[in-house]
Amino acid sequence: MASKLQIEGDDSVLLRVTHSNLKSFATDVRLSLQTSVEAVKEKLWKKCGTSVNSMHLELYDDCKNKLCDLSDDSRPLGFYSPLDGFRIQIIDLDPSSVTSGGWLEDTSLVEKYSISEEEYNKRSGTFRKFKEKMASQNPSAFRNKMSDNYMEDLCANIKVGDRCEVEPGEKRGLVKYVGKAEALGPGFWIGVQYDEPLGKHDGMVKGTRYFQCPPLCGAMVRPDKVKVGDYPERDPFEEDEI
Repeated sequence: MASKLQIEGDDSVLLRVTHSNLKSFATDVRLSLQTSVEAVKEKLWKKCGTSVNSMHLELYDDCKNKLCDLSDDSRPLGFYSPLDGFRIQIIDLDPSSVTSGGWLEDTSLVEKYSISEEEYNKRSGTFRKFKEKMASQNPSAFRNKMSDNYMEDLCANIKVGDRCEVEPGEKRGLVKYVGKAEALGPGFWIGVQYDEPLGKHDGMVKGTRYFQCPPLCGAMVRPDKVKVGDYPERDPFEEDEI
């Protein structure tokens, strides 16, 4: 049961956030009770993709009982008396929203463009034609110099479950995979689940699943781009407290 005792001086609350369209989406967010409902929506759209104008919020207690709608954007969150452990349900009102249709969670629903090898070879100005031209001019430069164990030594201190920070951009997340990924190229790769949807996939790359994570939170990067250590999930209010 959520505690009704308030710690003196504490003006924030830890809430679970779920989404009407994204069944696998769930995250814990600490929010200031002084923040307006509109500002809460602005924080949440960065995590789920639902626009502020299309977002309706419902508040549930820790027993799954709906308490109220957060219907007044000008009210502070504290007006609705949420407690630690309560849940905010995001309702996406836009039928054409990026979150609708299920394709963010099931990429098999996304129509993919394909072209035959024969048709691709007929095209001019492609990367393949450029590479063939450069290789003919300087064959030695295009020999595969990358071994199967490329960057293996950099993986010695990186293991699945480590918190990490990825360059460029200082993106934080969780190490989900360490090993080879032939579809991406020789050598070793690190699979990362970002804390926010800053990635490109859900852990599946070119038809191969390397790990499982929420949509658009996954990335495969080289070990030299990854630092592991004490990199906790950033507080969304750490830079712009209201």
